[in-house]
Amino acid sequence: MHNATAQPFPVPTTAGRRDRLSPDAALLFAYGTLQFDAVLEALIGRIPQRVSASAPGWRAASLEGRVYPGLVAAPSSAAPGVLLTDLSRREWTILDAFEDDRYDLREVTLTSGGRGLAYIWPDGEVRDEDWDAEQFRARHLQEYAARCARIAPGLAAEGGQ
Repeated sequence: MHNATAQPFPVPTTAGRRDRLSPDAALLFAYGTLQFDAVLEALIGRIPQRVSASAPGWRAASLEGRVYPGLVAAPSSAAPGVLLTDLSRREWTILDAFEDDRYDLREVTLTSGGRGLAYIWPDGEVRDEDWDAEQFRARHLQEYAARCARIAPGLAAEGGQ
């Protein structure tokens, strides 16, 4: 029952990637699938330390044809998420390889007054509604995490570490 035209869980492409990470890559603000233990465990083999956080002036928007969200500017909103506080350089490299090339990695200010790096969705395919993390958990998490586990070895190799 394989349908080649329907990809319910698009796997981000990593071909032609530019290195978005600076040598001093800091904290990661995760507002989408990287909030979930199963996804982090599948990709980097552990659950990093984290604290609840939110990013005012942004929202985690549903994206057309994707089960993961994009962080987009929204002056009257605050995107909920978590701040991953102890990622190693190798883990950052894996997570960056995992993220869609269309994302821009930029620093955002958090409600706490702190800052973190976040993957910002540039434009296009943004839906009016916010991404629903609980709906993702119920409908897609198990299969999405399994797919992450299948692609993780290639992401680690791509990072060359």
